[in-house]
Parts: sequence; structure tokens; C-alpha cells
Amino acid sequence: MPSTIDRDQLQELMHSDAQLVEVLPPKQYREAHLPNAMNIPLQDLDEATLAQLRKDRAVIVYCYDYQ
Repeated sequence: MPSTIDRDQLQELMHSDAQLVEVLPPKQYREAHLPNAMNIPLQDLDEATLAQLRKDRAVIVYCYDYQ
């Protein structure tokens, strides 16, 4: 179930080996992204792309739009 988390919760999840997913387009991902984040652009989210994710680990989805 999706939920909003704060910085402390993010750090706790990252320490427990959560998967980090950046949903911006590839160009923006290449310009800047958090360490160890994978890129699955929002328009590409579907069953096939989500199959890349491990079901036994938390998933953190983020979009850093600096504009």
C-alpha cells in the first residue's frame, strides 16, 4: 500500500535494503539521481517493468523534480 514517508523513515528503509526507484525520464535520471536508485520512468510503469523489483523488499518510489 503506498504511503508518504519522511527522511527518517527513508533512512530506516534504506538500511533495511529497500529498493529505490526514480520515475523521471532517463535523461533527468542520468543528470542526477540518488545513489543505487534504479530508473523506471513513470510512463513505463507496468507489470513487465515492475517485475524487475523484488517482492521481498520494500520499494521506495520518488521523483526529484528540481524545476
